[in-house]
Amino acid sequence: MTDWKAVAVGFVVIVVVGTGGLALPVVGQIGAGLLGGFAAGYLAGGTLGNGAWNGLVAGSISGIVVTLLAALLGSLVGLAGGPLGGLLGGVGVLVAGVALTLVFAIDSAIAGAVGAWVKG
Repeated sequence: MTDWKAVAVGFVVIVVVGTGGLALPVVGQIGAGLLGGFAAGYLAGGTLGNGAWNGLVAGSISGIVVTLLAALLGSLVGLAGGPLGGLLGGVGVLVAGVALTLVFAIDSAIAGAVGAWVKG
């Protein structure tokens, strides 16, 4: 069962650490997913599966939100190239965002399982 409080805390941790982690493009984002997933899993507690699930949900939601915001920004910036530029800019960012969402989800799930294990 999803512990929405744990997911919300994990989401906030991922967004805050991920924002600061922009200075280290790949390492900062993976670290954000790990810390947020761990926080969600630790707060949710229970079995490894429960921690992994809550970490996965927190990572997925944060990846989706970041993807949608980046795609919107890419579309707006791309509009300088006309309607086709806006479409291509938004779609390109959206495809990259799907990969980012997968990275956030996978490492957050692993860290969530570890967080539940540490608490247990």
